[in-house]
Amino acid sequence: MITLNRDRVASTLPLVSVIIPAYNAEAFIEKTLKSVLSQTYQNLEVLVVDDGSQDRTPEIIQAIAQQDKRVVLLQQKNAGVAAARNLGIEKSQGEFIAPIDADDIWYPENIEKQVQCFLASDPSVGLVYSWSVDIDQDDVPTGIFRAAKIEGEVYVTLVGHNFIGNASASMIRRNCFDQIGGYNCQLKEQAAQGCEDWDIYLRIADVCQFRVVPDFLIGYRKIINSMSRDSTQMAKSHHLVMQAVRQRHPEIPTALYGFSSSSLYIYFAHQSHYFKDHKTTLFWLGQAIKSDVVTPYLRLGFYLLALQSILGLVLQLVRARVGVAENQSFKSKNIKNRLTLDDIKRKESAIKIKVLVGDAFHYFIPKLSRNKKIKLNYETVEGSALN
Repeated sequence: MITLNRDRVASTLPLVSVIIPAYNAEAFIEKTLKSVLSQTYQNLEVLVVDDGSQDRTPEIIQAIAQQDKRVVLLQQKNAGVAAARNLGIEKSQGEFIAPIDADDIWYPENIEKQVQCFLASDPSVGLVYSWSVDIDQDDVPTGIFRAAKIEGEVYVTLVGHNFIGNASASMIRRNCFDQIGGYNCQLKEQAAQGCEDWDIYLRIADVCQFRVVPDFLIGYRKIINSMSRDSTQMAKSHHLVMQAVRQRHPEIPTALYGFSSSSLYIYFAHQSHYFKDHKTTLFWLGQAIKSDVVTPYLRLGFYLLALQSILGLVLQLVRARVGVAENQSFKSKNIKNRLTLDDIKRKESAIKIKVLVGDAFHYFIPKLSRNKKIKLNYETVEGSALN
């Protein structure tokens, strides 16, 4: 591991361009920017793209930009998250691109550790990702986390499962975009936003290798009205992204797409369950079975979600009968019981299990290709744009 010497002049270190698309983000944009500007790695430019906000988002950004010259406000008519990210990348100058959504946060060492990983890696590595924890509106971890040690040639594994998990967990070598283009704006045009990050990860995996920083450095915010909660639109987005994958790689077996859809729908079920939407939870569990008639039954969580949702519906009916309103507050109820980031890190057994499952998935899923070679393009990148 390369250790950055903080006594060196900042300009001798690679410039990292942080790209933040923001639409009506006044509730959290200040927290997001504070987490970016507080990074231990300081050679940053921070391009915030206001995507036609109708609230105080641009005013908040401009006030912060007056205090820290690394922050630049760009504005456009509302065109969607993909167009906003593309504008930020177009106007940026950094060797590395670090996207983060306008309601997420980074813990202080995220950028430093991702840059370290890049500097210690081969030029064929185009993307580095970190582990993330879900947080609520108060920045408190919910207990849900993403941890994987999947590295190298990851394309087939990534088709089956977005192990990176969100758009705020990656750093991307700028030259990758020269090879693959920008984020897909057509998804918004087809009312199918939600998988722009998965799509870009897949296209990068087609030409580059991945590396991981095995540390919890991302706070991925989950609130009831966040875009990631629009499961129906995201399901359509996933379908369109996988259609494009089929066209590029017809050698990938059909079964993997069913597994991919099923895994996504179970993820939707978990999100609905967290917000006590029991009917929607059961709906997505049903969709998971329709997509893949085998693997859902092999997941213990599938049965737990189904049982808990059925019991939840029964309790709702009982409350309705006796006239007792259900508490719909999702705030952390007891300060003494609130989790911290250290609490997540101490879940060593759960982390090891998640990593082992991911490793097994990364090993066995490519075997579904039945020895058909997945035709990737690493040679092209290695010989040109990434040198």
